[in-house]
Amino acid sequence: MSSQIFNDEFFAGLSSSVGDVTEAETLPPECYTDEGFFEFEKEALFNHEWLCVGREDWVKSPGDYFTTSHIGEPIIVVRTREGALKAMSAVCQHRAMLVAEGHGNTRGFVCPYHHWTYSLDGKLVGAPAMNRTCNFSRDDIALPEIRTEVWLGFIFINFDADAPALAPRLAVVADALAHYDLPAAEGPFPDAPMPFAWNWKVMMENNNDGYHATRLHKGPLHDFIPSELAVFPEVPADSAGYLRFNGTLHPDAAFNILQKAVLPIFPGLTDEDRSRAVFANIPPTLSLVVTSDMVIYLILHAEAAGKHSMTMGYLVAPGAMAEPLFAERMDMNMKAAMEITEQDLHVDELVQVGLRSRFAIRGRYSWQEQAQRDFNVWLVQRYQAAWRRRKESRAPLAPVELRARS
Repeated sequence: MSSQIFNDEFFAGLSSSVGDVTEAETLPPECYTDEGFFEFEKEALFNHEWLCVGREDWVKSPGDYFTTSHIGEPIIVVRTREGALKAMSAVCQHRAMLVAEGHGNTRGFVCPYHHWTYSLDGKLVGAPAMNRTCNFSRDDIALPEIRTEVWLGFIFINFDADAPALAPRLAVVADALAHYDLPAAEGPFPDAPMPFAWNWKVMMENNNDGYHATRLHKGPLHDFIPSELAVFPEVPADSAGYLRFNGTLHPDAAFNILQKAVLPIFPGLTDEDRSRAVFANIPPTLSLVVTSDMVIYLILHAEAAGKHSMTMGYLVAPGAMAEPLFAERMDMNMKAAMEITEQDLHVDELVQVGLRSRFAIRGRYSWQEQAQRDFNVWLVQRYQAAWRRRKESRAPLAPVELRARS
């Protein structure tokens, strides 16, 4: 299939997905199903864009660290002894064993295979029995460093050292979230990422799809936030994210059986904030679902055309976790959120099945799917730019196709 889509006609045709939502059509199914296209996405998107890896408060103290991955790259994020935030490859520079797993606090990273030891800033400080190795110096070796940026308390990495900064291109999104003071928000370390057998874009599209909400989730856990009250703020052409505001039928609405906030609301909210939910996406990795008493964040880890995993966590107002009956109140919210999420996951799985069908076409959008069109704008300009770069460099397609078949 890859050889049929890597041509000028295919990439020019993507432009029909970025017009006005009343005229645009969905991306071709191959963008979700073709392994060769996923390999292309690595260069078009993941090698040059900012990828969310977690929260800054996961690494508060010197020696605190956590591990994660994006597009198969194992990553360590650590707070150094000097208090600096650093992201590095987790791959030992000896025989490629991973030097860390999970999260915790440490004085350094010791490869369990041969006990090469790295300091918190990634420098090689110990390499047993290497004294007979010619032209070997520990000073020449370190875990490769990866560029970082913190935005509203979320840590992002970028494999491209020359990529433009993230925050200036998220001004509209940051303004929409300003009153929640997310850098000060609190939340526990999340569970391990959950694996899913569908394309990462299917998940990201669902995370900010206002069209399905009134229909798929119809019932007392969701009826207070009808699709008809969706609003899609305009963002600049170079924006690194996009938004949906969804009005609610009463202030301080929340996803629980009471339909009302049961946790302390974020203290800086205006009446306007308290009368809507905010859905924000920072592709290709972060989605936020924001209500007046809780933020659910979803970090996507793309792995293959039909495979990704997702880290799911939550944030609450400062001090909320110390409130009496916090666990019981949070359980009310999370029980409802997970019931809604299970409905979404079932649909996402079957969408991927449908996308692989010979009968899958490029469909049309409702006005309530403006966020999907906004996502297309972000994607298509990067796809087309990467295709131009490939043509200019005359890079052969064969390696991509071989990887797709392996």
